[in-house]
Amino acid sequence: MNNKVIKSVGIDIGTSTTKLMMSDLTLGRVSSQFALPHFDIIERKVTYVSEIISTPLINEEEIDLTQLVAWLEKEYLQAGLTISDIQSGAVIITGETAIKKNADALIHYLSERAGDFVVAIAGASLEAVLAGRGSGSYEHSMKSKGIVANIDIGGGTANVVLFQQGKILETITFHVGGRLIEINPSGKVLSISPSIRPWLFSKNLQLEKGRLLSLTDLTKISTALAVDMLDCLAGKRSIHSLDLLVHSSSCEALPRIDEVMISGGVGQLTLAGPPSSIEEAAKYNDFGPLLATSINQKLIDYHFQVIKPLQTSRATVIGAGMQTTKISGATISIQANRLPLRNIPVIKISLSVEEIERNLLIGKEMFGSNERLPFAIGLSGSVYLTYEKMKDLSLVIGTLYHKYFPRSEILVIVCENDMAKALGQALQLQFAFDVICIDQINIGHGDYIDIGEPLTETIVPVVVKTLAFRGESNENKNNFA
Repeated sequence: MNNKVIKSVGIDIGTSTTKLMMSDLTLGRVSSQFALPHFDIIERKVTYVSEIISTPLINEEEIDLTQLVAWLEKEYLQAGLTISDIQSGAVIITGETAIKKNADALIHYLSERAGDFVVAIAGASLEAVLAGRGSGSYEHSMKSKGIVANIDIGGGTANVVLFQQGKILETITFHVGGRLIEINPSGKVLSISPSIRPWLFSKNLQLEKGRLLSLTDLTKISTALAVDMLDCLAGKRSIHSLDLLVHSSSCEALPRIDEVMISGGVGQLTLAGPPSSIEEAAKYNDFGPLLATSINQKLIDYHFQVIKPLQTSRATVIGAGMQTTKISGATISIQANRLPLRNIPVIKISLSVEEIERNLLIGKEMFGSNERLPFAIGLSGSVYLTYEKMKDLSLVIGTLYHKYFPRSEILVIVCENDMAKALGQALQLQFAFDVICIDQINIGHGDYIDIGEPLTETIVPVVVKTLAFRGESNENKNNFA
């Protein structure tokens, strides 16, 4: 395959702001001519960056879908692209926006209208990973000997990812954000997010809608927030002891962090000077400037080395649009007329007959209501199989799948090693249902996948969404199989 350029878009709909970025991704072969074909992104180029707008809301509980779609259409027009031009990317609904009453409806609405292969995803840990890639923390960790933390602070949450030499170690998310408390220029409290109320109560910080706050009052709150979060990251306080402030975490205790980057909207504000009046502090109708100032002032009390990020407020959208795409696989077996497929849950199985049947039964219990395509089967490991063993495996999988899902017309299998073509062909020879069998894709229990229309005869785009709609994501991976 000659080098191929695809259009990618990233859309970040956050608590405070919404932004969009488009890029060109160049696909090329990175393996030698004597090896199995392996493809990767060999060049990434940003082609369009939108203005940053305030996330449109109907009220405190609902996103303004009509206004968002109108903005999206305007940005596509200005970029000179149509929806059909887009083949990769992500729509990320983050922070407090992800828990709005109509967030799920917005996710699915935009996933169908943002582009042919744009995928709507949400989740605090996933946002942390994307922001870490977009800010430059991931690349910096490749050159660093220590552990690098990216702290992405937006309007509703602070999403933290820990990298070590390019490997994701842990993620943790805090109820720390600039828009958790909204105020007007005179210091009057306009709203308080429910997510921060338990922590405020525990600190005996009396705060009610309509109350007038001074610069000193707000500074006391922002400083307490900054100290609790930084104490946790520095190991001075346990994650368990801060359960009112910790939204979610991938671990019980964090390893020692050596370097930190701060991205997000509040990260951008850390580059500015401290506000000198309540009017200046409230210029965005929130306490983001004061939170940024408190974090800046308190960081010097900790052992962290602070590294300047490459991106701040646009880190997540850049990560969504560019940094998550990989290319792999040429030994696939597909039915092109069945593609694209979206939001397919994954059941991961091992290769013993007993385990295959047990896991298919688990899948039937969890996802059996969709009889046409209940789930994809994930085969893990890199065990070499002879052709005879491959035929035996296909017979076991096909027989059990047909037994438990007799009305299904399609079987999707995702392999981690290079066996998809042989396995897919063996299944098609023995069974009547259509088979989509792809390889070189890493998946896990609870993941969801999207499989796009073929880019060539041997490459299809695949997005693995880790707990995409459950708010506990660990990683998002765009691949090509």
